[in-house]
Amino acid sequence: MNQKFLISGMTCLKCKASIENALQSFEAITTLKVDFKKQELSIISNEGLTLSTVQKLIPKKYTILEKDFNEKSIDKEFEGKSKIQQLKPLFLIIFYITSASLLLNFKNWNLNEFMLDFMGLFFIVFSFFKMLDLNGFLQSFKMYDPLAKRVSFYGRIYPFIETLLGLMFLMRYEINIALIITLVLLVITTIGVSKVLLQKQSIQCACLGTVLKLPMTEATLIENSIMIVMAIVMIIG
Repeated sequence: MNQKFLISGMTCLKCKASIENALQSFEAITTLKVDFKKQELSIISNEGLTLSTVQKLIPKKYTILEKDFNEKSIDKEFEGKSKIQQLKPLFLIIFYITSASLLLNFKNWNLNEFMLDFMGLFFIVFSFFKMLDLNGFLQSFKMYDPLAKRVSFYGRIYPFIETLLGLMFLMRYEINIALIITLVLLVITTIGVSKVLLQKQSIQCACLGTVLKLPMTEATLIENSIMIVMAIVMIIG
């Protein structure tokens, strides 16, 4: 049986060798290939291997997701839909966050205050959707975020970091620190998103968790870029 898996946590060729050595001793596997560039594992075995079985065979620092299942579910979910239709939940949420931020500053308009409210509401709302399924978010997030691939704990606390940042912006507490943290986190994530888009991988975006299924598209890159630009403008200003 031929199976493919995505692997998160590989950072060098030693990682590739470590996974290969761990799997070679398993009798049911007749052929295996680890593609470091694509972060992919291909296995031919005498029997179908479950995700948990393969996970137990490899070192704990690596996390796997069945590639065929992931891609087929994403493709089936959005088959026949345009990108605008696929990303409708994201656009609606951004619209409401923007509208709320404008209304909060309508009487006494101030661009900085608008951006602080926008960033605060952005983090609060997006963290809420992530917390609806923390384990599902972690698995999706590790597929593309460079730091989450290496440090699993970072992915687990990421939604809570977003909540904290949202509260800091809305309460106007230690804004400079919140802006710097925002800039660092989003730059890291944007690097991972850019790699996925360049490699044309079909994976689920974790920006709204797993409850609302969104494909990884250029909209994710634009969404992060808007927040990065706002953070830079605020820091400079």
